[in-house]
Amino acid sequence: MEKVHTTDRLAHLRKLMKAKDIDVYIVPSEDSHYSEYIAPVDARRGFISGFSGSAGTAVITAEKASLATDGRYFNQAATQLDDNWTLLKQGERDVPTWQEWTADQSEGGKRVGVDPKLITAAEARKLSDKIKKKGGAELKSIPNNLVDEIWGKDQPARPSNKIRVQRLEHSGKKVEEKIEDLRKELEKKKCSGFVLSMLDEIAWLFNLRGSDIPYNPVFFSYALVTSKDIVLYVDKDKVNDEVAKHLGEKVTIKPYSEVFSDIEALSSSTLATKDSEPTSKESASPKPKFMISNKASWALSQSLGGDENVEESRSPVGDAKAVKNEVELEGMRQCHIRDGAALIEYFAWLEEQVAERRAKLDEFEAASKLEEIRSRHDKFVGLSFPTISSVGPNAAIIHYFPKKGSCATIDTEQVYLCDSGAQYLDGTTDTTRTLHFGQPSELERQSYTLVLKGNIALELAKFPKGTSGFALDALARQHLWAQGLDYRHGTGHGVGSFLNVHEGPIGIGTRVQYSEVQLSVGNVISDEPGYYEDGKFGIRIENVVVVKETQTEHKFGGKPFLGFDHVTLVPMCRNLIDVNLLDETEKRWLNAYHEEVRENTKGFFEKDERSMKWLIRETQPY
Repeated sequence: MEKVHTTDRLAHLRKLMKAKDIDVYIVPSEDSHYSEYIAPVDARRGFISGFSGSAGTAVITAEKASLATDGRYFNQAATQLDDNWTLLKQGERDVPTWQEWTADQSEGGKRVGVDPKLITAAEARKLSDKIKKKGGAELKSIPNNLVDEIWGKDQPARPSNKIRVQRLEHSGKKVEEKIEDLRKELEKKKCSGFVLSMLDEIAWLFNLRGSDIPYNPVFFSYALVTSKDIVLYVDKDKVNDEVAKHLGEKVTIKPYSEVFSDIEALSSSTLATKDSEPTSKESASPKPKFMISNKASWALSQSLGGDENVEESRSPVGDAKAVKNEVELEGMRQCHIRDGAALIEYFAWLEEQVAERRAKLDEFEAASKLEEIRSRHDKFVGLSFPTISSVGPNAAIIHYFPKKGSCATIDTEQVYLCDSGAQYLDGTTDTTRTLHFGQPSELERQSYTLVLKGNIALELAKFPKGTSGFALDALARQHLWAQGLDYRHGTGHGVGSFLNVHEGPIGIGTRVQYSEVQLSVGNVISDEPGYYEDGKFGIRIENVVVVKETQTEHKFGGKPFLGFDHVTLVPMCRNLIDVNLLDETEKRWLNAYHEEVRENTKGFFEKDERSMKWLIRETQPY
């Protein structure tokens, strides 16, 4: 990871800020759709700061520049940022949030500017309040993005890739049924319509997939659903005859660029109609509002007339998408079997190369081999995120990605961490395994086993319906905590069905939003505790699990109890397990898990002696 020299870029930005009469400028990571992973054209924060991680916010003043990010990226940011930048380690003691830092810089009547398409309406309100309380002038909407002006002709083009239909055999539910469910929700909330802005929600609602954002099968679009109309705002050159036929006559297709003017006109028309209706004190009813997601942009809210005219809430489409139907769940099971076979073949090959043949393989070359193996499996579309292939100190960088020609050689004397996943027509995978091809240290074996114990503890948990992922997080950390250890990332994230590998609104971790969403039967979520020694090694074990109803002797309060069922099928690393640290319940689980892995994947290796031998060795019972 190389530093990017940002002096000239910051100087240019400060000139533009002065011309716009703003003293502080915010550059978020997200695009106009609040996407975690973005297209290259939207990597504005990466361009201005040099930091390429997926999460973080840059804030620039006339004299200072700060980059705020979370614990997953502390090491990466420290490596990539040049001397112009101050790193704000979010979550650390006495370190301000980027919002607090921004408000502090606004003292004395200074103006703060931001592109309204890149910040949510809720964030804008909260930040505006903080600025005013600190004596700042205002949060100013700057529609023309200043970083885009600096980037100029070197900015990548906006993608315009073709859309594909996600067939019913993989989606499990018709578009008409999903629209009907959404309209029922709108009726309950007495809303005139719902403006969808999250790309994965639009793809799911219309049973479509795209490729505008690397690793995420989505396409740039907005959608509007009312009691009478369905409008999909997408550039028509992305829509072929099959997609048009699939959408049918009930869905109107309009250009992507027209969404803001359209909803502004529609909102004005709806409000004017309501205002013209004769009312009495008895018959008066609230003005109709349009629903938007709590992740919709400030610009979208402004176009609908502002806070008084919109109903912000957690998206009902996002909630529905997170509960997989039986077709989607079976697809997740099947794609994880194929993906598990690919990983087993890869680890067997890698061990032979580096431990037996003493081949010089770097992290990037190894990751490329894994992608080649995966690509041979049925229904493979592509990767679900860049493979984290990391050895030794690099494994301690939680979201490390190797670059061709400038990464480490895999060493049998160091831990190797592989966090990878794929997109298949029938599901999305995300698996992390940590291995050692030589003689691990006692600390490495102890750390690995403590992480494994946490992984098992979370999967074996039983909890009453209504429990959130926030409440379960400590189960995965308990064995590390007992030794004074911990990790700086969440324990689990939702996983899409041939959609985004990180899917809301569910999660397992300490983020406040995870306390607001209960886990439900049909949720698919990761279980991935870890431990990291900066500059030495990193360990993470990740299985994808499905929330299911489970049997208990009692049902307190008449509530059903829930639990987890894994779909990931890849052996744990025997070389790193200290079996003396496992209790009998954990050993029974591990033996049963390995038997399941072996029985479900061995059929792929009937003509592959190397992989079969590795599989049998790694799944031997304790």
